[in-house]
Amino acid sequence: MNRRPLARKRTESDINWIEFKEWLSHRYAKSHAPSIFSYCKRYNHIVFGDIRAIDKISPKSKNHVVKALIVLSKYLGIHEEFKSSLKNYGVKLFNPDAFSAFMRVYTNKNSNINEWLKQASNVLRPNEQLYLQFMSLTGLRKEEGIISFNKIIELTKQGNLNEYYNEENSLLEHFKYKEAFLRKTKNVYISIVPKDIVLRISSCEPISYNGMRKRLMRAKLSCRMNELRDYFGTFMVRHGLIKEEVDLLQGRIPPSIFIRHYWSPSFTELTERTLKAIQGLLIELYR
Repeated sequence: MNRRPLARKRTESDINWIEFKEWLSHRYAKSHAPSIFSYCKRYNHIVFGDIRAIDKISPKSKNHVVKALIVLSKYLGIHEEFKSSLKNYGVKLFNPDAFSAFMRVYTNKNSNINEWLKQASNVLRPNEQLYLQFMSLTGLRKEEGIISFNKIIELTKQGNLNEYYNEENSLLEHFKYKEAFLRKTKNVYISIVPKDIVLRISSCEPISYNGMRKRLMRAKLSCRMNELRDYFGTFMVRHGLIKEEVDLLQGRIPPSIFIRHYWSPSFTELTERTLKAIQGLLIELYR
């Protein structure tokens, strides 16, 4: 009886690291892909059978390492085998519990974010100051905000800003640029932005995160850009938007049947309420 030959066991030599890095760049945020790549380079032997080595990883890093290796296993086409190994060895991903979520809320420092904005504005360049304001009014993630800010400038120079900014509805239509804004895990589809802010950005110089970070570090200030996203979401819920609308503006589409199949908000009406709330947000943060 003829037997099918056994499949060759994969090894580290099967990984084309240059190709893997490129693959990651198309699926994960620019700020997140390098950490995945770094963990995979260091711990890839675990994917190829050295499952007990997981016990040697510090508890603080273990969750991040396992998530990164799961990504690597998907790239290599051995996800089911690796998932089975994790299950058989009793490895479970840690998910923050309700108490951890409570402590995050209870200990948040967003109440003094306007003071940080003042301090940061004193050391940042004018275009970087405007970027912080843009982040405050859109609730975008740090990387998304940089891409969007620079794209406004780029398209203005090309005379094509109207392809991105829907002036009639005050909408930045991120969904038209899928490669930049629609990724595997974190997406953003639209942002409601006052026209005057977009026009001010269009006449600016492009920005880079490293430049801002260095200037803040020299002034001994922390980088709190991502806290602006938290502040935006909380403020909007308190000033006229419902949670589902904030989720939409921040790129979260929950898996509920109602949201995905029945909820149909009026963008005209949503824009009116959002722009009104934004005026209040400007006053509160920059008074």
